Amino acid sequence: MMYRATRILFIFFITLTSVSCSRDGESNVEVARVNSPCDADFGINYICGPINAEDLLSIGDTGLIIASGMNGGLDGTTVNGHIYLVDSTDDSWDDLVTASGFSQDLDSSTYPDCPGELNINDFSAHGLALNQIDPNNFDLYITSHGAREAIEIFTLNIESGSAKLTWRGCVPLDETIMHNSLAILNDGGFITTQFITWEGGVESAFSGEAKGGLVTWRPGGQPAVMPGSELGAPNGIAVSEDERYIYVAAFGAGELVRFDLAQDPVKTDSIALDILPDNVRWGESGKLLTAGGDVNGDGWSVVEIDAASLEAIRIGGMGSDAAMQGVSSALQVGDDIWVGTYSGNRIGYFAKE
Repeated sequence: MMYRATRILFIFFITLTSVSCSRDGESNVEVARVNSPCDADFGINYICGPINAEDLLSIGDTGLIIASGMNGGLDGTTVNGHIYLVDSTDDSWDDLVTASGFSQDLDSSTYPDCPGELNINDFSAHGLALNQIDPNNFDLYITSHGAREAIEIFTLNIESGSAKLTWRGCVPLDETIMHNSLAILNDGGFITTQFITWEGGVESAFSGEAKGGLVTWRPGGQPAVMPGSELGAPNGIAVSEDERYIYVAAFGAGELVRFDLAQDPVKTDSIALDILPDNVRWGESGKLLTAGGDVNGDGWSVVEIDAASLEAIRIGGMGSDAAMQGVSSALQVGDDIWVGTYSGNRIGYFAKE
């Protein structure tokens, strides 16, 4: 997540509204849409309704986007988790967990340490990772807090004009740590980031006290911290297709760090950024996208980074007067950049510069 020192982790409850702003195009999957006012700022359009849509991912080439919905609370109010399906062609959206097609079917042989079904009344959808199984089915992993700290694992089926989400299991994690982002590995395992301890809180990320590593899990094994992976508040993560390189947003240091696993010991390179980088996503071929608050405190930016040279350029953003702040994720869909926020009731998109 992207935080500023004056913000707190648990977020204002914002009454759930629905979408406005329609766009041209069609999708073969129906998602709910109820119009409500959602004025755009100059240079960016908004879809209003989804709460705390911290992370975004494209669902193959369907034109659909999966968006996380973090939990939180303030002043006695609470926000439960959500997993949103967004149609980029017409700005419609729905919550897949409350949809009629949602089901739970524990695969205890693959996830023997999972204590039971997902508590849909006390969970958080934080970081997201997708793996395409076939044209209609995807693995969806999320880092989740709430009733338990775990990677929750689903199958997402998209066909015949509908989307169906099925929970399959979980991998419990250290309950003292807020895990943030994750990437799915080729064998069905994952790597996730240890952002902060719950006791230390977000302030520890700014003070430099927050130190965390990369946690790996392989089917049949146990979660383990990768040696030599400690960073200051590691946040977003992306892995190269051959799994040689791991790219991690070191939020506490304002850097993107590359681990080269082909070297012994593991070699690291980094680039300093003018933002506090949050989630990391693949964009155009050989390029990475990250987003976060400007270090000068005046709004937020999206940065594109060359995965080979680690050269970075700013490709968009907004000032502190824009309605959307706390931007935490950037995703390229066609010629547009879509952005999510850890704190708010909207998703944004703008033309790539």
